[in-house]
Amino acid sequence: MRVRGWSGRSGLAKVDLYTRGTVYLLVWTALLALTLLMLTRPVRLGAHPFVAVGAPLLAVANGVASTLLARRAMDAYLGQGRVPPRLAGGAAVITALTAGTALWLGATVGMEGTLPMALSTALVPFLTAHCLIVRRRTTVLIHAGLLALLGVLVPLTGRSTEETLFTLGTVAFSIGWLAFTARVSMWVLAVMWELREARDVQARLAVAEERLRFGRDLHDVLGRNLAVIALKSELAVQLARRGAERRALEQMAEVQRIARESQREVRDVVRGYRGADLRTELDGARGVLGAAGIDCTIESPGDGPPVGALPVEIQSALAWVVREATTNVLRHGDAAHCAIALTTGTGTAALTVENDGVPGRTAVGAPGSGLTGLRERLAALGGTLEAGPAPDARFRLTARVPLPAGGAPDVPGREPGRSGHPDGVDVTAATGVPGPADPTDDQNDHG
Repeated sequence: MRVRGWSGRSGLAKVDLYTRGTVYLLVWTALLALTLLMLTRPVRLGAHPFVAVGAPLLAVANGVASTLLARRAMDAYLGQGRVPPRLAGGAAVITALTAGTALWLGATVGMEGTLPMALSTALVPFLTAHCLIVRRRTTVLIHAGLLALLGVLVPLTGRSTEETLFTLGTVAFSIGWLAFTARVSMWVLAVMWELREARDVQARLAVAEERLRFGRDLHDVLGRNLAVIALKSELAVQLARRGAERRALEQMAEVQRIARESQREVRDVVRGYRGADLRTELDGARGVLGAAGIDCTIESPGDGPPVGALPVEIQSALAWVVREATTNVLRHGDAAHCAIALTTGTGTAALTVENDGVPGRTAVGAPGSGLTGLRERLAALGGTLEAGPAPDARFRLTARVPLPAGGAPDVPGREPGRSGHPDGVDVTAATGVPGPADPTDDQNDHG
């Protein structure tokens, strides 16, 4: 049966649910076995009704208390909470009473052949959870102490030396193996959480690096020019005060020229970041997604004009789609695979970006993720943009731009776009600096 909401979980969330479910399964499997042992054997041998009813209820109480402890213990192991001392102490007391009841039944009713299993299932629920909140050495010492105590108590139930040794061996294997299983499972889950956090930190560092680089470039461009403007403006003021209006006007004209030159240089800097080359963006997408542990496949056109022969406007628009999708897969998705396909047949260039991230948090599907800006860029070229869920819990974004008739000649009067970042990081989102040469930039929100 399909678990409700399973397909809507990320890969890490699925592993988290599976690991926690495994620990709960260990606890309740032991509980079920203990309840059946305490219910069937005493009733069959004619035990007092209070014993026949009270012992199974005590086993159920042991399972409930151990389940609550297991939940808090797993959160504490992952650094997401702490275990209240009262909860751990209460679960320990109930476990001790349950194990004592099993020993008492072994002494009064008999329970030949079932005492090792009864003791194991009485101790497993608590010890499986408790091993997650103490160190390994402490766990070993606790297990050794329990076995030593049972080595004294089991013979008091009338068991022979061979039966006592068999009971101790069964209990030691059961509690040791299941505690080891629970701890290793949670260790694997903790490592996966750390890897997820490391990937998020890597993305944030990449954005911070771009902001620093962009700031350095702007400083290099504007620092000298602003200093010259300040000096010439001061000189013009001094000349005007001395009555040399002509020379003052010359200096102000020079200030105007430098200001315009600075504006042009700033636009060149921004265009250098914001201009997008399709081939470079495709290579950058493969590189940055691969570095984040996401398998990326790229399919180039098999027929029709090659990527480099597409008009500059079309290359830039499609490159923006690649950049936006790549950035948001890193930021908002939990994808393991991303496929990018470009086709240029039937007079249309079509770019498809598809990933297997979580529905609702994939590529470019969240509000404010830049869909409006991308649609406006494509609409200026007569293109369209479609985005939405695809089969098998995937998300698909498709951009289509009509090709000019007669092939794909380059468009005169435009310089080819330059890639701003070799890894395809969204520098616009990183810097927050709008491109003055792009009329749609004010609408382009990268969320």
